Amino acid sequence: MKPTFCLTVLAVLLATPIARAQQPNPVVVMETNFGVIKIELFPERAPNTVNNFLGYVDTKHYNDTIFHRVIQDFMIQGGGYDADLVEKGTKAPIKNESANGLSNTRGTIAMARAAAPHSATAQFFINVKDNPNLDQAKFHTASATASSAR
Repeated sequence: MKPTFCLTVLAVLLATPIARAQQPNPVVVMETNFGVIKIELFPERAPNTVNNFLGYVDTKHYNDTIFHRVIQDFMIQGGGYDADLVEKGTKAPIKNESANGLSNTRGTIAMARAAAPHSATAQFFINVKDNPNLDQAKFHTASATASSAR
């Protein structure tokens, strides 16, 4: 997948054992050069997606990643390229869990996929507006909620 636009936002995702132990759902902190985003994950609704995402967090795959695809009034996408636009390696794709009742509303995070329904690996996107047309789509899974730091 070729990047279409590069927003110079460097992201570092941190999952701390303390945050996991104190929250009913895991919370990941995304530190960017534009501020902090807290991402609450829902393992009961999307267990494979959450395990996959946390695996990439734990191996520091998302450290120094960029949002390489930005579409105004739609979403921002990251997790696949480093700051030099070099594509990062990934693990095997995961099963699509989009029929889980979660919705692609403003501020939610979802795994990015190719045309094949079970093709998500490491790339994710954050909805910058409500995108109900993506709910239960063949190629997207809404699996977490991102919110600004509390």
